[in-house]
Amino acid sequence: MVDFGDLKRRIVHGTQRRLVNPIGRQLPVTMLETTGRKSGQPRHTAVGGRVVDNQFWMVSEHGDRSHYVLNIKANPAVRVRINGKWRTGVAHLLPDDDPVARLKELPALNSAVVRAVGSDLLTIRVDLD
Repeated sequence: MVDFGDLKRRIVHGTQRRLVNPIGRQLPVTMLETTGRKSGQPRHTAVGGRVVDNQFWMVSEHGDRSHYVLNIKANPAVRVRINGKWRTGVAHLLPDDDPVARLKELPALNSAVVRAVGSDLLTIRVDLD
């Protein structure tokens, strides 16, 4: 039997890894920098979210199966590129937060994409320094 949620996650992950993230690194889009849990090297992921009261809020479309979430679990110290400027902070995974409700408070286009391609939504808050 085919697990369509896993298939969807693998297709979206491959597209993001090979297309979205390389393009995002070159454009002034919001990027999350984590430290690779195995390599120890910086890892950049294009993300969507919003700063509210010195906190950056976002929703992971694949929950704790996202590589950047696994990296956050290993080391929550992150950087976020917002409007072309890097800010440091500490990321917190919020499994008890309602990610669908949270998406209503975040940028509409990104939220629509996350809802469409997501398989296991997870709210993340970065407390910015």
